[in-house]
Amino acid sequence: MRKNPALDFYEIQKQQWRKSLFLFLVLIVFYFLAVGFISFVLVLCFSIFFRGGWFPSQNILRTLILINSAVSIIIASAHFFDARKFGAKFIIKRLQAQQPDLSDRYHKQFVNTVEEMRIASGLPKVIPYIFPTFAINSMALIQPDNTPTVIVTEGLLAEFTRDELQAVVAHELAHIIRGDAFYLTLVCSLANSFERVRQAIEPEKLQRAGKYRSQRGGAAPYLIYFAVTVSAIIMHLLSTLISRQREVLADAAAVELSRNPRALARAIYKADVKNSFVGDFNLTYSPLFIVPPKSRGESGGFLSRLFNSHPPLIERIKLLANMIPTRPGNIIREIWDIQKTRRKAKVILKSQEELPEISGTALQTQEISQEEGKVWAIHDPKGNWQGSFALEELLFHRYFTPKRWIKNLQEDVEALANEFPQIRGALRNLGKKKPINPAKQNKCPRCRIALSESYYEGIPAKICSRCQGKLVDSVHMNRVIARKEVGFSEQLIKKAKEFKENFLLNPFQRKKIDLEKSPKIYCPNCGYRMVPRPYNYQYIVPVDKCFSCNKIWFDSDELEILQILIEKR
Repeated sequence: MRKNPALDFYEIQKQQWRKSLFLFLVLIVFYFLAVGFISFVLVLCFSIFFRGGWFPSQNILRTLILINSAVSIIIASAHFFDARKFGAKFIIKRLQAQQPDLSDRYHKQFVNTVEEMRIASGLPKVIPYIFPTFAINSMALIQPDNTPTVIVTEGLLAEFTRDELQAVVAHELAHIIRGDAFYLTLVCSLANSFERVRQAIEPEKLQRAGKYRSQRGGAAPYLIYFAVTVSAIIMHLLSTLISRQREVLADAAAVELSRNPRALARAIYKADVKNSFVGDFNLTYSPLFIVPPKSRGESGGFLSRLFNSHPPLIERIKLLANMIPTRPGNIIREIWDIQKTRRKAKVILKSQEELPEISGTALQTQEISQEEGKVWAIHDPKGNWQGSFALEELLFHRYFTPKRWIKNLQEDVEALANEFPQIRGALRNLGKKKPINPAKQNKCPRCRIALSESYYEGIPAKICSRCQGKLVDSVHMNRVIARKEVGFSEQLIKKAKEFKENFLLNPFQRKKIDLEKSPKIYCPNCGYRMVPRPYNYQYIVPVDKCFSCNKIWFDSDELEILQILIEKR
């Protein structure tokens, strides 16, 4: 007997669209009952208090039904098409998902993996996205133009091996191929719409809003709140019932694509262990994730099975283990063995004192003298000349304006600042976020030697070969903190402990950052003066920040100390 030919992606999406019309009918029926109930109560109250009757007339009821039907169809249509057109976009925006940065090694590997599995699955196009969170999770969505999207967290990229990443991407592509992603995106968007309305009109908020208003007419918002609450529960149950069995089927389909049930079992276990928080989202989106956020410690009882969007963890692990075959305990032991192997494979970073001294002959030839270019003086408000300054120092001097009198000491020329072509060119460069002096671009602000292009924990960074200072983009710092690619020497751990005891745990001896007394350094990227600031107010590690191009300069051992403090917290 010949099997039916496999349907392509677009045919599956058409089938799912036709099936989604059932949801549209459910919405119409729900709004008909909800709006009808509220309208009937209001009309009944009107008849009792103003017409003296206990029940509205037949004509009023007939008119009420016709109006209710029209209103229900209009509201259901608006709700349905809003969820279809903006549901996926809203989820991506709410979770602050971004497209991968191809200069990041981890992101590049993810993009390559998505492309490999896309080719294996036969899908025409898949757009990858990344959530900036330390949790481990993933999801698949369908955009309004029917383009599939696979989204993973930064924590997943940091913790997973390549075969585990392939297995997770295969799982999400399986949802897309089977049509689950289309249906779940729509159902979860509908459910979240009800949930947002319910949260907006919670009784506590209604009471606070009506504290200084009369109580007349106060019953209607509570009726609406009750109706929306019931609808949110119904939609959530519908999404959980859809999701639970399809997760098991997606696991099986993922194994067909990746040929690696062992890796998928490890990935699901890791995600379940570390998935407690996945950004700012509503729990109505739980069916979309590979494991439900905040799922740890849940029981396997009737209520748990009724309201959970996924089958129990051990059930999924057992099904995958039977494909190998092996026992679930062996898979869990493999995870810890891999973690030990990765810890042993870490590159151990050393403190500046432990590094061998570099011969200065070659480096000295590249140095720029700090006295070079200090040919400018500025006229202060008291009529005195202050200087000498380099051009960078002059532009960021507290008295500097384009109309201030300036003196070129080398040429012995006095004029307004904007009359010097060097100053006008430097101001134009600042406006375009270019270095003031191109000769000093990409130079270490401490050693004045060229910075080398390198990678640190998979992100691009510029590193000084002499002092080991590092220039890092501030938007990349969460990736550095999430990843554990490097280890640290005992000397570095000791320095971090001393820093914590002396400054973080002893507020009376914390270093004070004084802008006027701190050494003036300028951003190697754009030339703006960098400002000494704490990394954040939880880890008060003093760093230099550029507020023009959002770069951070870490002096020797500062970035390593910050990582140790966070990882050992």
